[in-house]
Amino acid sequence: MSNERSSFDGEFSEYFAARAHALRNTAHLLCGDWHRAEDITQLAMLRLYVAWPRLARRDALDAYARRVVVRTFLAENRRSRWRREQLTDAPPDTAATARGDSAERLLLLRALAGVPPKQRAVLVLRYWNDLSVEEVAAALRCSTGTVKSQAARALATLRQRLGPHYAELSTISDGGDPRVR
Repeated sequence: MSNERSSFDGEFSEYFAARAHALRNTAHLLCGDWHRAEDITQLAMLRLYVAWPRLARRDALDAYARRVVVRTFLAENRRSRWRREQLTDAPPDTAATARGDSAERLLLLRALAGVPPKQRAVLVLRYWNDLSVEEVAAALRCSTGTVKSQAARALATLRQRLGPHYAELSTISDGGDPRVR
């Protein structure tokens, strides 16, 4: 048992070292806060570690890990609805912006934070992680039609939240051609 445990400990450590950063980025896009993203990633990795000996398909680990991150985010979001904030006279901590964060990126991240959690999960998996509709449906355990409708609603909400900045961002991302959307 000891050799078996050390064998999968080594495998898991390698996987963690290789994929933790990408999973943390996904969690950050989901929740919009680096500290919370770190917590979500740690919880997801803990759940992955516990399940590691039972995972037979090592080729599907990335998809499974993303699913665990998204489900952890959604579960934490449901729990946080019942928590009450404690009011204080001190202002809240604000996150320092990372090097390379442009005004457009920050605007987009703020708008993304206003999209409902499940729709945000669809956007992040579909467009940030570049998964197909079928892969997103498998990760969220829903139908492809649900993924498509949630993506459409999420994009509409994102456009609405961006308001007049949407046209400005779309011309920046498409090389300046305002006709490309």
